[in-house]
Amino acid sequence: MKLGRVLLTVAGLNLVGADAVPAQQWPTKPVRVIVTFSPGGSSDITARTIVPALQARLGQPFIVDNRPGAGATIGGGEVARAAADGHTLLLSNTAAISLSPFMLDPMPYDPMKSFTHVSYIGSVPDVVMVHPSLPARTMTDLIAWIKAQPNPVPYGSGGIGSIGHILGEIFKTEHGLRMEHVGYKGSVPMINDMLGGRLKFSFDTLPQNVAHIKAGTLIPIAVTSRARSAVAPEVPSVVELGMPKLVAENFLGVSGPAGLPEPVVARLHAAVQGALDDPAVVKRLSELGIAVRKMSSAEFTSFVRNQVTSWVPAVKASGAKLN
Repeated sequence: MKLGRVLLTVAGLNLVGADAVPAQQWPTKPVRVIVTFSPGGSSDITARTIVPALQARLGQPFIVDNRPGAGATIGGGEVARAAADGHTLLLSNTAAISLSPFMLDPMPYDPMKSFTHVSYIGSVPDVVMVHPSLPARTMTDLIAWIKAQPNPVPYGSGGIGSIGHILGEIFKTEHGLRMEHVGYKGSVPMINDMLGGRLKFSFDTLPQNVAHIKAGTLIPIAVTSRARSAVAPEVPSVVELGMPKLVAENFLGVSGPAGLPEPVVARLHAAVQGALDDPAVVKRLSELGIAVRKMSSAEFTSFVRNQVTSWVPAVKASGAKLN
């Protein structure tokens, strides 16, 4: 009996060791980083900026895999269902984690229980953009122009369930405006319609619009941060315009499936933090208006929990649904 117990104990130790060694050696094969939006948006730009730095530090290819759709929950759900071995990761963001799951019934996953939130990267505000032909250069002008239109005015965002979508609904409700949301499959097709004048105004994350702002092909009239953005210092913040309910910044981070082994979390977090120490990475992100900030994994998890708590009332009040 004693010998049996000893053998079982040894076998148990061997099993633990067998599980622990791969985690310590992670990654052992290419790693997929799922982006929940189409190429060209802030999540995609961020992923493609940090992936080379992760590859250099961890010795395996990191592959950006764009999985847009259903308000970012298609990509989010794929990661939530993935094996917790660290070889499928999520470029986590506000839409996939804090907004869209609450627009579906039933929820496709739990923002906290379905994921291991590993590392915060930064945040970026939305920008209210108008086509140059629109007779509005301030938020006051925009409100007056919308009220003067005989029919509901379309406004664009990068997709149903995006921050831009929710901000548009808040803006509409706060000012009693007749507006209709047009949710695109990513920011790029929406921006193309803006540039062509087929869409007159939008709420969209800042990075993919910086070039158009600098070129003067689209006109920014407000950023949804508490203070002005360093990449567009001439554009007022919604706070200074007396519209604090429009404050919203899309967070960007790295998350994995629930139950990610602690050694994998530690290695991945260290690699992301190392990437954020790279001046070239920080410069690129900063040029796009992404405010980089370091957090521990525990701090990031707490941050995500607070984001979910703060956004749910706004999502419910907006009435936005994905099904």
